[in-house]
Amino acid sequence: MVIHELSRTDARRIAVRAQLLDSDRPAELLDVVRHLTLLQADLTAAVAPNADLVCWSRLGASYSPADLAFALRERALIELRGMIRPSEDLALYTAEMAEWPGRGSVAGWRAGTLRWVAANEKCRIDILDRLGSDGPLPARELPDTCEVAWKSTGWTNNRNVSVLLDFLVRRGEVAMAGWRGRDRLWDLAERVYPDDPMVPVAKARRIRAERRLRSLGIARAHGPECPTEPSDVGELGEPAVVEGVNGEWRVDPAQLGQPFSGRPGLLSPLDRLVFDRKRMTELFEFDYQLEMYKPAARRRWGYWALPILYGDKLVGKVDATADRTHGVLRVNAIHEDVPFDAVMAAAVHREIRGLADWLGLDLRLPA
Repeated sequence: MVIHELSRTDARRIAVRAQLLDSDRPAELLDVVRHLTLLQADLTAAVAPNADLVCWSRLGASYSPADLAFALRERALIELRGMIRPSEDLALYTAEMAEWPGRGSVAGWRAGTLRWVAANEKCRIDILDRLGSDGPLPARELPDTCEVAWKSTGWTNNRNVSVLLDFLVRRGEVAMAGWRGRDRLWDLAERVYPDDPMVPVAKARRIRAERRLRSLGIARAHGPECPTEPSDVGELGEPAVVEGVNGEWRVDPAQLGQPFSGRPGLLSPLDRLVFDRKRMTELFEFDYQLEMYKPAARRRWGYWALPILYGDKLVGKVDATADRTHGVLRVNAIHEDVPFDAVMAAAVHREIRGLADWLGLDLRLPA
């Protein structure tokens, strides 16, 4: 098989086009989610929740968050382990749920996790009984009868019910059923999930990897373990090398030789184009980190800085905050990674103005 030799420009254009961020905007929300395969359901709303920002950056002013809420309410879309996915894709996960934690021996931290779940079998039964009688319910209304507390150096320490719910979702026993304010509601999976035939594990993993490659355009053959959503695609697609970047890539052959016409865009920090920071750095040579967890004095770009896409390049960041109390989108700074010429500056400002209009806020630019 031919190994495709790509320049960084080629690779970037493939990635941008595959993520529906070129000039040919899609028209329908469900088409966007089916192509991207997922929207990360992070609720941080310094500007807008991630899923809404991702949809707006593709669909533009025609997108309304009410459309996403409606699709979730009608179960055209579902949330699975923090990712919003097309409901028909659930069939690609149910066989894996039925086999949880998988076939063969389990070692390392996974073995410790299984021991923890087994030690808290009573709590599992109590949660399922409560959901069966009173669900859907938020996690805070579910009983914590764990006999062994969950220990972590992070935010999940002692959050027994939340951690156990995650494992019950992986087992296909519990599902996210909606929202009450900012609280997720949980219910028995049999009352939430469609009764579709499950796809065998091996076939399902291949289909998921095929769709992942289609949505990314270009990806590593092998990458670090990522339980929720891998970033690699195995031996699917066709092999490629990228000029100036080490290692083997896999490329979606449907993307090769396609014309490219770019546009400006403002991206969520969790957008799929930039979420894999290693891939972002290798292909786009872009310096970026999400700084919301840093002390304010140590931030270079801002709490929730939006990467700026211009054509096939990431050219800067917009430090903005939606002040809904005062009805204002405050732009604290526009960081230029490369000097903006007049045309680029005007295009970026139009995007910022478009973001403010979409949010229904007045725009306040830095002096």
